[in-house]
Amino acid sequence: MATSFKTRVGAGLAALALAATLSPIASAAPAKDNNSSAYTFGVIGDVPYGAAKIIQFPSMITELNTQTDLKFLTHVGDIKAGSDKCTDEYFQMIRTQFDRLQTPLIYTPGDNEWVDCHRVNNGQYNPLERLDKIREVFFPVAGKTLGANMPVKSQANLGLPENVSFTEQRVEFAVVDVQGSNNSLLPWTGLGNKVATPEQLAEEAHRTEANVALINKTFEKASKTNARGVVIMTQADMFDRAILASGADKNPSIVSGFQETVEAIAAGAASFDGPVYLFNGDSHVYTADQPLAQGSPWVDVYGVDPVSNLDRVTVEGSATSNEWLRVTVSKANSKSAELLSWERVQYSQ
Repeated sequence: MATSFKTRVGAGLAALALAATLSPIASAAPAKDNNSSAYTFGVIGDVPYGAAKIIQFPSMITELNTQTDLKFLTHVGDIKAGSDKCTDEYFQMIRTQFDRLQTPLIYTPGDNEWVDCHRVNNGQYNPLERLDKIREVFFPVAGKTLGANMPVKSQANLGLPENVSFTEQRVEFAVVDVQGSNNSLLPWTGLGNKVATPEQLAEEAHRTEANVALINKTFEKASKTNARGVVIMTQADMFDRAILASGADKNPSIVSGFQETVEAIAAGAASFDGPVYLFNGDSHVYTADQPLAQGSPWVDVYGVDPVSNLDRVTVEGSATSNEWLRVTVSKANSKSAELLSWERVQYSQ
């Protein structure tokens, strides 16, 4: 008799619990040389997805702990599949695994863990209640990373502890909470809604305002300090080819929730004399491109001027993915379009 998906997910959660008892909680990461000429960081996203990846996730964490050269690690959202339930138990299991990391972890939530939790197969939660729970579980202390500790500045004063910024060897980083599902503007149909609720609209407007403020501040600081480059990270793929194929070029309202964020990134990149990088998850398939370069259809969709110094990378993830991204930052005396380079690394299992 075939094993049900619910049974397999339950087995996965049990495996996570067992791994937590067998694996020590991470102690502080060993001090890294702040004067080194180059450094690396890792990016993961859309993981773990489904029962098999839940079972594998502790091994992934263990393997990432062997990468002692990583200055930090980022998870660009979606810690569960879009069809799985958004339970407190699941969130806590993932938090337990994150706590095993011996490298600082910066995590930005994905739409699967709160925006889409209204879905029947997700448990028909109120997404705003799930967002509160995500913040409670993963961001209880403002300015503190998961895993090992690394100082970051957060927007906890605005109610967004997940939004952080930091500087590493004259490279400015901003991690902002931009969601798939048109930045959470799609109706909560699982709760019987056909249009976005007033509460939903208010949350999106407040979060977008905070996101734009952090992006603007990051570019202002980068220009003022003559930074080598700017790196922005989001969950949402604001340049998803599937969205374009669905008619965004003819109906920009499909991406209306991303408009202000893209405008801020485009304006900041245009004003900054250096390379700009955007890392995101959401669409599952690895992509490296220049979405706002001259001739890109996204220039017309968003109505912005072309920018040539913006490179975007979508991190591969989902139930069939078995990789993470290693990013290398070039020597400290370098300021060029080759500031960042990256490679796709397969997990050994």
